[in-house]
Amino acid sequence: MTLPSQPTSLPPDLSAKLPRLTPRSKPKPQQEQSAPPPTAPPLPAPPSLENWQFIRPSRRILSPRDHELFLASPTYSLLLSFVFTLSDCVRDTPVSAIKASDLDPAIIAILHVLDLAEGILQKCPPEDTGGSRFGNKAFQTFVDSVGDAQVAWHKELGITDSHAVGEISVYLHNAFGNRTRIDYGSGHELNFFLWLLCLNRLGRLPPSTFPAVVLHVFPRYLRLIRAVQATYYLEPAGSHGVWGLDDYQFLPFLFGASQLLHHPFIRPKSIHQNLILEEYGKDFIYLDQVAFVNNVKNVEGLRWHSPMLDDISAAKSWEKVEGGMRKMFVAEVLGKLPVMQHFLFGSLVPAVDGMSTEEESGVRSEEEEAEGEVVIMKDGMKHVHTPNSWGDCCGIKVPSSIGAAQEMRKRMGMEGLRRVPFD
Repeated sequence: MTLPSQPTSLPPDLSAKLPRLTPRSKPKPQQEQSAPPPTAPPLPAPPSLENWQFIRPSRRILSPRDHELFLASPTYSLLLSFVFTLSDCVRDTPVSAIKASDLDPAIIAILHVLDLAEGILQKCPPEDTGGSRFGNKAFQTFVDSVGDAQVAWHKELGITDSHAVGEISVYLHNAFGNRTRIDYGSGHELNFFLWLLCLNRLGRLPPSTFPAVVLHVFPRYLRLIRAVQATYYLEPAGSHGVWGLDDYQFLPFLFGASQLLHHPFIRPKSIHQNLILEEYGKDFIYLDQVAFVNNVKNVEGLRWHSPMLDDISAAKSWEKVEGGMRKMFVAEVLGKLPVMQHFLFGSLVPAVDGMSTEEESGVRSEEEEAEGEVVIMKDGMKHVHTPNSWGDCCGIKVPSSIGAAQEMRKRMGMEGLRRVPFD
């Protein structure tokens, strides 16, 4: 039996109710307006030294308020001016551009002083510590010998006034690391430049010598301090581990980026090419420092042992890198209380009224601190760090990466390291 067919009903036409599709223009990406990098303020002329009263440098940044006073002080501007002027004067300039035969006598004298320091290093061998990767106590003998040589060294520079030597020699003495903690960091590197700044204030280093200061004196200092680090396994001062720019130095990256500012073929990413590092490291401080960092790490690849350097290598130009290094110097060196609490103020690098003194705060000088203790001010309160309680305010106490590399070489009896993903 055939059933009658049912009439089929069509679905309602809803096309009129649909919203009309109209093409939308893509939103324009908003460019982030980052602050421009700081520039060098004009470098003041050296002061008149007639009837000048030299004073022994001491710590004056002992609280956050002291740090704020420093950041608004003429001394802060003087330091920025000196460091950034040094950086500006070596833009697009390789080390080989200044011949040794053309060096100023003052530069030659400073280089000789650094040679004498290396001679002391060779006479102070490290103690046998049974493979420890932490600081070697023979470093204290080296530092004491460096202190004993200060008068003779400054005589080489033509500085014989005992009061002047008593002030500026403190900076050079501190440029080799901390005797008590047996460590070294960017604050000690800064002390070396404070010593050079004092020489400039005394009229010994006029601006005409600045390119040679960066391209001859600084590399010589770096070679010397690397030898000191390798001999005594100096621990990184205030290190926060692998996430920092470098365990020990900062200024090689600022000055080195300035050297490479408009290089025709070396790009930021070129630091991943060993051939570039080997071929051009002698002429460019940035490349030389990266090569050194690679050599002392027992993990292969910047992304593993130096991720910040790896990230920076992705920058499109050296202008970006150099500008970023200027900002980082202001923020991560001068702007950090854990670094600046060790900053020393004298008459040539003066403190300002209202800053604390060690006597008023009841804080011993760093030279008088008990071994293994560091007394610092945080939020206006004194507290003590010991090797077993090292807080984030001053970084994490870590063994020397150079010591780790040296000890592995000794164990394996070979020149190179067996690279492994993690140690």
